[in-house]
Amino acid sequence: MASDEKVANWGDRFFHWGPYALLGLATLISAISGDLLMTQDEKHAAWILVPAALALQLWWSRIGPGLPEYGAVGRVYYIVRLVLGFVLTWLNPFFAIYAVLGYFDADRLLSRRYMYIGMFATAVTMAGSQSGGLPFADSTQGAAFGVLLALNISITFVFGNIGVQEAENARAKAATITELELANARLEQALTENAGLQAQLLVQAREAGVNDERRRLAAEIHDTLAQGLAGIITQLQAATDNTDLAVARNHVERAAALARHGLGEARRSVQDLGPGALEHDTLPDALKNLVETWSVSTGVRAEFTVTGTVEPLHNEIEATVLRIAQETLANADRHARATRVGVTLSYMDDELSLDVRDDGRGFDPHAPGERGISRGFGLGGMRARAERVAGTLDIESGPGRGTAVSARVPLVRHG
Repeated sequence: MASDEKVANWGDRFFHWGPYALLGLATLISAISGDLLMTQDEKHAAWILVPAALALQLWWSRIGPGLPEYGAVGRVYYIVRLVLGFVLTWLNPFFAIYAVLGYFDADRLLSRRYMYIGMFATAVTMAGSQSGGLPFADSTQGAAFGVLLALNISITFVFGNIGVQEAENARAKAATITELELANARLEQALTENAGLQAQLLVQAREAGVNDERRRLAAEIHDTLAQGLAGIITQLQAATDNTDLAVARNHVERAAALARHGLGEARRSVQDLGPGALEHDTLPDALKNLVETWSVSTGVRAEFTVTGTVEPLHNEIEATVLRIAQETLANADRHARATRVGVTLSYMDDELSLDVRDDGRGFDPHAPGERGISRGFGLGGMRARAERVAGTLDIESGPGRGTAVSARVPLVRHG
């Protein structure tokens, strides 16, 4: 890392100060050799073009560092400098010392498509200088130019490919380092958050369970009590508007029946807020009583089985399992039309499993319109309840193939 930064700093310093140094050196040597290689008109042209090249470099040093890579302004700078270098080298071959810059920053200023074109033009300038200057004095110089041009092009493409590869490697390395830094930052953040989340898991599970119950109760109020109250109002209004006492009495009796039904629904909802079955019984006993009661009330044959070593568990874990069992049996009664149901509670080393199977009509668990999924608490709510205590709920079913619900939760012991 430190070595790469030193190389990058050296490169930045070269591309900032190097053009001035090379232009100055080329101008000095050309001035010394001017009487031998240049006419008076060529000297005048050179003294005009050298300040232009200096002004171009001063302009680029001021705006270049803030421009995007491979931008249009960078291409204009490269082309203008290339033309100035070519013309100056035509006037005096020693100006090739300045024109050689086209080799060094082609990959920085030009995209790969134009980089080789720029380096080829630089090779033409360098070959012309190395062969004695342009234009050719005779065929021998022309032949020398051809050989030197081929050599320059070969060297150009070799080093060009090396430069491109190094640039790609540098970009890939920088991207990898950035990704690693982001990954490390995310990992540190995750570890910090996990330390607090681990301790709050059961507390959050209980709070989530309370919220689930509130949402379930709100849905039941909407689906039962609110509709019942609307029916009562309708019946009482009809009784008030009717002058026939017999008909009015009939409407009042219907309103009373709706009120009794609503009262029963309210009591049932309030009782469901807390699993009273666990106040005096263990989870296996509560489930056994639940299955037997459900079997008697529905007339469906139901069997309950316990496997593993029974031990007291955290209250939230037991409440979650009992609620899931109640909802699963309720769904089987309302929708499955089953003739047989099996409930199995399994105590394992670090997991508690509840499996409920029926031989009913089944359904498509992935269909959004299925009853028991989209309305009320439903299977989606049971899955959310299991996930609140870091558990899972799986559903296997299909039309005519019955339904199997499997809930797995952590075996968190009491205390």
